[in-house]
Amino acid sequence: MFTNKFATRLNSFKSNWHKYEKPSIRDLIDRASKVEGLTHVDLNYPDHGDPSIREISNFSNDCGLAINGLAMRYYTNPAFKLGAFTNPNKLVRQEAIDLTKQAIDKLREIDSNLLTIWLGQDGFDYGFQVDYKKIWDDEINAIREVAEYDKDCLISIEYKPNEPRAYSLLANLGTTLLAIKEINLNNIGVTIDFAHILYSNEQPALVAALIDKHSKILGLHLNDGYGKRDDGLMVGSVHQLATIELLYHISKSKYNGPIYFDTFPDTTNMDPVKECELNISTVKQHFKLVDKLIKNNELSNAIENQDSIASHKIFNSILYS
Repeated sequence: MFTNKFATRLNSFKSNWHKYEKPSIRDLIDRASKVEGLTHVDLNYPDHGDPSIREISNFSNDCGLAINGLAMRYYTNPAFKLGAFTNPNKLVRQEAIDLTKQAIDKLREIDSNLLTIWLGQDGFDYGFQVDYKKIWDDEINAIREVAEYDKDCLISIEYKPNEPRAYSLLANLGTTLLAIKEINLNNIGVTIDFAHILYSNEQPALVAALIDKHSKILGLHLNDGYGKRDDGLMVGSVHQLATIELLYHISKSKYNGPIYFDTFPDTTNMDPVKECELNISTVKQHFKLVDKLIKNNELSNAIENQDSIASHKIFNSILYS
């Protein structure tokens, strides 16, 4: 699979902003539209819900960028800091569920069907703080209620080991796949985030293979980092081989959505247009390598025999040819 669909984190385009006032959503979309090769943007909900989602979508389309989907953010109620779907207060939990259903309604307004849920507030910070079985059941029941609200809407879980909570409930691939299995609905899958995988101490290509086997890859967030936090560095800037191997397995999977750049040029005030263009260029170059790797029968034989010396000779010969 080679895709010419590329999406980006819209808030990246606040980086190195040239005006004194705070940029509007339209300002950010207009700036993103200057990126050569960019085809989609994602919106955060409810952050990017004013003006209306339909107005934003129309403006984005006029700028040549389609809306890939919405990503939930649970910041509107300070009580969510103690949990959104796992809050000890039933009313607060229901508020989070209802907010998520509102996002699904907004998606329908713009003829989109991908909702990414990152449940960073759902977890714990101290021993003896939570009843683990209770918050697990609350999480499962809430996600199930959201997914059953509109079974044509795809609900993609983006897991992360921590932040803002010290421990996230859905912290890794194992807990995420277990939750999906327990919920047992066809419209739920997983968003792969490269940096999240690294500091979950997981291997990106293995994650992709297991999701494709046991669930659905519904989103692919590329970035990079040093495995200690969510660095949001440029694609392939630290873990080049791991990135290429991930794309190798993505190419063998059923995923056909955009590649989304969840990078943070704003951390060091980089030019976000140039940074995004480099990410796109890097991925295109990686896919050229992947195409050669997939067609190489010697590599297939080396992998089948678990011969890492042979596989790396082949990889190096293709990479440096």
